[in-house]
Amino acid sequence: MHNQFKAVSLSYKNTPVEVREMVAFDEAQSKRLLEMVEDYADISEALIISTCNRTEVYYSSPTDHYETIIKLIGVVKGMFNIADYKKYFSNLNEHHGAVSHLFNVSMGLDAQVVGDLQIINQVKTAYQIAADQNIVGPFLHRLLHTIFFTNKRVVQETAFRDGAASVSYATVDLIDELTTAHQQPNILVLGLGEIGEDVARNLERITDKRVFICNRSIEKANELAVELGFEVVPFDAHEQAILDADVIISSVRVDTPLITKSTFAAHKILSHKYLFDLSIPRSIDQNIEEVNGLLLYNIDGIQAKATQALEKRLAAIPDVKAIIAEAIAEFGNWSKEMEVSPVINKLKNALEDIRQTEMARYLKKANETETELLDKVTKNIMQKIIKLPVLQLKAACQRGEADSLIEVLNDLFNLEEQSEKIKSKE
Repeated sequence: MHNQFKAVSLSYKNTPVEVREMVAFDEAQSKRLLEMVEDYADISEALIISTCNRTEVYYSSPTDHYETIIKLIGVVKGMFNIADYKKYFSNLNEHHGAVSHLFNVSMGLDAQVVGDLQIINQVKTAYQIAADQNIVGPFLHRLLHTIFFTNKRVVQETAFRDGAASVSYATVDLIDELTTAHQQPNILVLGLGEIGEDVARNLERITDKRVFICNRSIEKANELAVELGFEVVPFDAHEQAILDADVIISSVRVDTPLITKSTFAAHKILSHKYLFDLSIPRSIDQNIEEVNGLLLYNIDGIQAKATQALEKRLAAIPDVKAIIAEAIAEFGNWSKEMEVSPVINKLKNALEDIRQTEMARYLKKANETETELLDKVTKNIMQKIIKLPVLQLKAACQRGEADSLIEVLNDLFNLEEQSEKIKSKE
C-alpha cells in the first residue's frame, strides 16, 4: 500500500477540448472502468476524476499500469484508435508525485481557473462513485478525507476561494444575486461559443431557474440542452425569446449589435431585465439602458471583477501550498505507519495467544475473582512488553528504516509461524 499510489492524467494543459470531450466519463462509464480496473489483481484501490478539463485515473498498485489503463479507457469509450491519443496522457508513477497531484487538483491549484470552486465537489462525487464500487480501501479513504479537511483549512484560513475568478463564473454569481427576488427567472443564453457554453454549464449552480439556449447551430444547442436539462430556442425566434426572458446573456459573434433599443420598441417592460454582453465585438447596444427597466452589464466590468478575485487567489497560493505540505507530511506519516501495522497486529496476536494458552493451563481451578484479576494483570504485562517495540517500529518508519526492524521482530517472535497457528485455531 505504501509507496504504491499512481495516476494516469489527461488535462487541459496539453490536450485540445475535442480530445478531452472524447475521453470524458459519465457516472456509468466511470463505474464500468472501475470494474475493469478491479479485475487486475494487484490494483487494490482506484479513483476516476473526469471533468470538462481533465480525465484522471488514480490507483494503488506495485505495478505500473499506464499502458493498460489507457487501453481500458479506449474500450469503455469505444475508441479503438486510443493509441493515437497516448501522447496526451501523463504517467504519474511515483507515489509522492501522484499524491501531491491529487492534492493540487482537489484544491484548485491545477485548475484552468485557479481556485476553481467546483473541483472539490467533483472529487467528492468521484470518491462516492469509487466507494459505491467497493474499490476504495484504507489508503484512499484516509487520503480523500485528508484532502477534504485540507480544503476546509484553505477556505477558512486563506483568500484562495474568495470571489469569482472567471468571466463565466462571475457572470453567474451576479445573475444569482440579481434574481433573488424572482421565484423562477427565465434565463436566455444567446450564442454557444466557448464563453457562452461555459456560462450555460455554470448556470447549473442556480437551483431554481428556467434556462433557454439559442444558437445558430441548432445541433449544438440540442446536444447541450439534453446534457444540462435546458430548453432550446431556434435562432430565428431569438427576438421573442429576448422579450420573454428576465436575464439575457449574449455572446454572439456579430459585426453590429444584435440587441438594440428597437428590439423593445413595441413592448412595455413590466419588470427589470438584466442583460449581459460577453461578446467582442459587443452584441448589445451600449445605450440600451435608455429603455426603462433594462440594465446592462458588459464584459469589461465583469472581467475587472474576475481579475480582482484572481489576483487575490494568486496572492494566496503560497499559503495554500504551505497547508497542503503540512497535510501531505501528516498523511505520509500515517501511510508509513500503515506499512508496519500488519507486523504490529501479528505481534499483538502472538503475545495474546501465548497469554490465553498459559491462562487456560494454570487457571483451571481458579475461581471467578482470581481469573478476572490474573486476566487484568497479564493484559497489563503484555501491553507493557509490546509498547517499546511498537514505538521503536513507528519511529523506524519515520526514518525509513522499518524493514530491518520488521525482520528482527519476525525472527525474534517467529511471527509468520505464530500467525499460521492462530489462523488454524480459528
